[in-house]
Amino acid sequence: MAEIVTMPKLGFDMAEGTLVRWVRAEHDPVDKGQVIAEIETDKATVEVESTFSGVMARHLVEEGTSVPVNAPIAVIVEEGEKLSDAVLAELVGKEDKAKKKPDADTTKTKSKAEKQSKAVEIIEHEEENAEMMPAGGVRSSPLARRMAEDQEIDLSEVEGSGPQGRIVKKDVEAFLKSMKGEGSNEEADVVKKTMVPFTNFAVVNVPEDDVVEMSRLRQAIGRRMQDSNQNFPHFYITRVYDSGPMMDLRKKINQLLPDEEKLSVNDFLIKGVALALRQFPNLNASIEDEKHIRRHGQVNVGVAVAVEGGLLTIVCTNADQKPLRLIAREVREMVGRAREGKVRNEDIQGSTFSISNLGMFGVDEFSAIINPPEAGILAVSAVQNVPVVEDEALKIGSRMKATLSADHRVTDGAESAEFMRALADYIEAPLRLLL
Repeated sequence: MAEIVTMPKLGFDMAEGTLVRWVRAEHDPVDKGQVIAEIETDKATVEVESTFSGVMARHLVEEGTSVPVNAPIAVIVEEGEKLSDAVLAELVGKEDKAKKKPDADTTKTKSKAEKQSKAVEIIEHEEENAEMMPAGGVRSSPLARRMAEDQEIDLSEVEGSGPQGRIVKKDVEAFLKSMKGEGSNEEADVVKKTMVPFTNFAVVNVPEDDVVEMSRLRQAIGRRMQDSNQNFPHFYITRVYDSGPMMDLRKKINQLLPDEEKLSVNDFLIKGVALALRQFPNLNASIEDEKHIRRHGQVNVGVAVAVEGGLLTIVCTNADQKPLRLIAREVREMVGRAREGKVRNEDIQGSTFSISNLGMFGVDEFSAIINPPEAGILAVSAVQNVPVVEDEALKIGSRMKATLSADHRVTDGAESAEFMRALADYIEAPLRLLL
């Protein structure tokens, strides 16, 4: 029996995807669970697995085609089965219907772009005319006005040589030269010193503006972060942690592990955050609707990963229950897939709280925007050796700043401060993470 493969919905806000590459060619055998294609969404490139076993009978869309969610993209038949004309005609009909939507969208986009282009032309024309209008009752070019402002010159005292008496650059320069003969030598020297770097300055080899199309990922990040920043009432709490014990323990553990299994600071943070979240369910939550908050049973910690064109959040599920070495291995594999463009759907779905770590870039302190629909995100800065006072003595200590961004609809300052203190119990006494 012929089975239809459709464009999968790989996220609650996904409307369409681009079929980047067919992994299984026509007439190739296909096993259930085998990767048959790569799909690009506004978040990532995802491998699509077949839910049927059989033979790839027909590709219904070409590589590089944008296809709406649930539209047919291929037909898989049982081994030895022939694809009937009736079934093929039905699928082709659905395919044509699915293709109309992208074409319509393209037309709308083109129309919108034409309108925007016309609007830009109108604005530019108005700005050009505005430059010819009098400024403070004196006709002058933009460059002449800037020069006059820099030199504190009253343009009403300058005689213009341009069209209709318009003051141009050379008129301002001539006026400045005339000023040298007026006043004291000291004033002339001041003018001369002021003008030397200006008149001798030349701009060379300036590249032209480069306008690039935003990637799907960049557009998605923009939409989600704008929505979060505008609609989520953020508040922020920063705490400085004594990171010395954590760094010492990490060093000792890594001495016993091969290079490919060594633990990162992020692995400790994921485990510590997950255990602290278990104590504070309001931070492991999201807004359900105007009257309800969903406290998630699982503690799934998302980790922001820099990729080409933006960032992705990969998800370590049930992080409070996993040992450090398993967290490290899973996160390392997911980060690798994300940066290779081979992320799986399960790698990026289901986070209940996120961590954004910029410590590797030497960042002293920053705050992050909440990743909807989560209630909080922890921004982690660099581990640094700084002067500290211990037992009334000045010494060098290892310190790390972290800032919690929290949704005030879900939690409050006191509770969030308690969460940050609970996190200190794991960072500053990291043996707890191994129990």
